[in-house]
Amino acid sequence: MLQVRDVQISYGRVPAVHGVSFELSAGHIVAIVGANGSGKSTILRAIAGLNQVEGGEIAFEGRPIERLAAHRRVGLGLALVPEGRHVFPRLTVERNLQLGAYTRRDRREVAATLDLVYQTFPVLARRRQQSAGTLSGGEQQMLAIGRGLMSRPKLLMLDEPSWGIAPMIVNTIFETITAINRTGVSILLVEQNVQRALSLANRAYVLQTGRIVLSGTGAELLGSDLVKQAYLAL
Repeated sequence: MLQVRDVQISYGRVPAVHGVSFELSAGHIVAIVGANGSGKSTILRAIAGLNQVEGGEIAFEGRPIERLAAHRRVGLGLALVPEGRHVFPRLTVERNLQLGAYTRRDRREVAATLDLVYQTFPVLARRRQQSAGTLSGGEQQMLAIGRGLMSRPKLLMLDEPSWGIAPMIVNTIFETITAINRTGVSILLVEQNVQRALSLANRAYVLQTGRIVLSGTGAELLGSDLVKQAYLAL
């Protein structure tokens, strides 16, 4: 479904991503893990069209997309849930969700998708007329994921979904990610909670200073000495 080949990204004159390549098969969960500043979010933003690619190729369902505008990538079936959630705090929960469907014109199907989001996150249904800024961190993350689902994506990219959330809500978020994947939506997950991310992933990649240094199945990486020493040490 997704192929990233030798992608290079810089911020100004500072290289951030050095020739990264990886693939994601339809229906799979792929995790990218690594320390802060390793380039994980930069890669997601490049796939979404928010960061410019200086070199390399990005293909979605066999189509090169690295030169497409971000909104056109959404129309193809890509959705990004950004780090830090970025909900619109003064707008209602429902209005935030409706904005996630801005590329769609099928009003009846949009309404059906909204109902599915409310089924997935019942707390959002109860608070649909509440301002998004009054929600807890975990509820805002649910709202951000729900907004991503409103575009009816084939591939949902999640950037640090457990960031800043109470531990008891983290379980709910990861359970929901698994449930979304079971409906047929592919997942590209960037996450600092390495153990949880690798436990979910069909395939995973370890990123260090803008380079992939290790790849394998989630289970293989959980058993890797490098991963244990760098990310799972208590």
